[in-house]
Parts: sequence; C-alpha cells; structure tokens
Amino acid sequence: MRMYYLAFLAIFFLIFTSQAQETKNLKFGNGMVNFIAKDSSFSVKFAPRIQFLTSANWKYEDGQFGDTNTNFLIRRARLKFNGFAYSPKLQYKIEIGLSNRDISGGSKYTGNTPRYILDAVIKWNFHKNFVLWAGQTKLPGNRERVISSANLQLVDRSILNARFNIDRDIGFQVRHHFNVSEKFVIREIFSFAQGEGRNVVTGNEGGFQYTGRLEFLPFGTFKSKGDYKGSDLKREATPKVAFGISYDFNNNAVRNLSNRGVYMETDTGLHETNISTFFVDAMFKYKGVSIMTEFANRTAEKPIAINSDGTETGIIVQEGNGFNFMSGYLLKHNWEVTGRYSIVDLKNKEESTQYTLGISKYIVGHKLKVQTDITYLSVNGLNEGLLYRLQVDVHF
Repeated sequence: MRMYYLAFLAIFFLIFTSQAQETKNLKFGNGMVNFIAKDSSFSVKFAPRIQFLTSANWKYEDGQFGDTNTNFLIRRARLKFNGFAYSPKLQYKIEIGLSNRDISGGSKYTGNTPRYILDAVIKWNFHKNFVLWAGQTKLPGNRERVISSANLQLVDRSILNARFNIDRDIGFQVRHHFNVSEKFVIREIFSFAQGEGRNVVTGNEGGFQYTGRLEFLPFGTFKSKGDYKGSDLKREATPKVAFGISYDFNNNAVRNLSNRGVYMETDTGLHETNISTFFVDAMFKYKGVSIMTEFANRTAEKPIAINSDGTETGIIVQEGNGFNFMSGYLLKHNWEVTGRYSIVDLKNKEESTQYTLGISKYIVGHKLKVQTDITYLSVNGLNEGLLYRLQVDVHF
C-alpha cells in the first residue's frame, strides 16, 4: 500500500508543478522535470533512476568451479528531488529508494517499516564559504562511499567499502572551504550524528557519532566535481589530484560496523563500545587516466558483545584494515577499461582479496551507461570463486 501512496504523490507532484511552475533546461540527464517559480522563490528538480543488474557466480570447491548461480535484480530504483527554498542559499535534497535492496534492513529500531528514505537534508549557506547541513545524508567518510552509486566506475563498490564505510546517518554537518593560493583548495567537514544509521526512530540507543574530514586539492578543483565521480569523462587537460583524510568516532556504538551492521544485543540490553574508523584516500585524473586509492582502519575498545554471565553472543565488531586501488583509462567513443585490487584484513584472522576487471560504455556520461566486470575472490589465500556482473544504469 505504501508503494501506491508514493506513486500517487509522484503523479500529484508532476501535475501540480506542471501547472504552477516554469519549465527550465529540459534535457536528458538534467532531470525529468526542472522547475523554477516565476518569482524565483523556490525550485524543484525531479530525476528518477533505474539500475538493472544481472550476475553469475561460480564457487570454487574440491578443486573445481561449481554450478553457475545466476541472479537478475533491480539493484536500485530511486526518485530524487532537489532544489532551493526561499533563497538559493537554502538548498535541499530528497532521495527515496523503492527497490528491495534499497529499503531492506527494517527492524524494531526503524519502526518495523521499510527504509524508504535515503537522503532528506537541508543545506544552508549561512556565511561566505560556510554551509550547514541538517537531516539524513551520507557522512564524510571514505571517498568511494561518498561517490554516488550512479557515478561509479565499476558495477559496484569494493570489499573495503563493504566492511568499513560509515554510510548515512541523521544529524548536522558544517562544511567550509578556502583557497591557500590561486588554485590550491582546502575543504573542511565536521559532522555530529546520532550514530545508529538511517531511518532510526527509537532515539539514541548509544552515544553520538563525530566525524571530521580534510581534503586537499593542490592543483585546483576538478571539472564537474570530478573528484567525486568515477572515470575521467571530462578528460582533464592538466593533472588534477585530491587527497582526503577522515576520522570517525562513534561513542558507545551499539552496532558492529559503527553505525551499520547488526545491533549488539545481549541478555541485559545493547552492548556499547567506542568505535574508531580512519580513512585516507586520493583521486587523480588526467587526459582520460583516472586513479583512486583508499586505506581504512577500524578499532573498538570492547569489540566482543558479552552476556551478563560472561558468555559471548557471537557478535563482534569488525576490526581491521583495508586497502583499495583502482585505475581506468577512457578510450575513444567513451569506452573504458578499469582494474581494481582490494584487500581486507580483519582481526578475526580473515583476509579477503578481490581482483576486478571491468569494461564500461558511457552513452550519455554516467546518466546512461552499460557496465560489466568480472571478479576473482580469495579468502585466506584460498580460491573462493568468480563473479561476473552486467549492469545498465538510466538516470534522468
């Protein structure tokens, strides 16, 4: 029934705005509808998105690859709204997920309802280069996670991101940037969040989450914010590089991946522990060549959830390190070949390594593209199998 409500609201929105607003810049990739009020008091851009994924994997057992397991999936189906209200200095973004993968993860902590809302955030440029964000959105963690899933260079993110990213949360962020010289730009971000992830309705179960990030762009900004987009689609004429460093501290965290993962429930309530996550990353682009690399580290003061009688619950904070390196080259006619190496070394003595080779065809940049890749995975030095994926992305 909720899906019908969402569809009705979307149709109502389209009818209402078509009667009340002026249409601006209607072009594929720039939003299905794009309105600015006649008195310039607000704007709304609406952009749906579909991502279709098919995959096949072969598990390696007893010295040979087993039967093929296949899967067809609507990986992402989303509705995005953004614009400004009252003044261009007060912007907003709303993103709603509709696919099963988008809305999964509901629990008593989310009111036993699907997690439809991805982003719901207000951005207020209150003084010069200072911007205050309030609401639910991505925290300023590793670069790979902050890059939109619509702008990825391969079919999906790496195992480093799967293990260590700090995803979305509800709270406040203050962002600022300044120029050291004519080109050298430094960005600062500080976030104060609830610490339990997105769509939580039960209040603050543990402590709060604090995140700080610094970014350095010594050769100036990238074209079209390319430091947060995969591939060098703009073919930078001069070398561009961005360095980033993030530190996240989740005080009395109650989930085993900081603000993600399972809740660490015991017979007396929720296990609480301080979790620290550290990231270093870099992005380089020049004449179709792109390189991105990341390092991640996570530690916890009391990583093992324990019952009142001293027995372990089996839930453990995933501590360890991760490293990720990927590089691509954009050929003529916007074909691209990309390779990625990722390794995750956890304290529970699990070491996972992935090698991925991908080919992408950008038809209209990241707005309309076809991507395919193949991945080899090993765990503790043993062959775990192969994964093949093919994905089509359409983003209006």
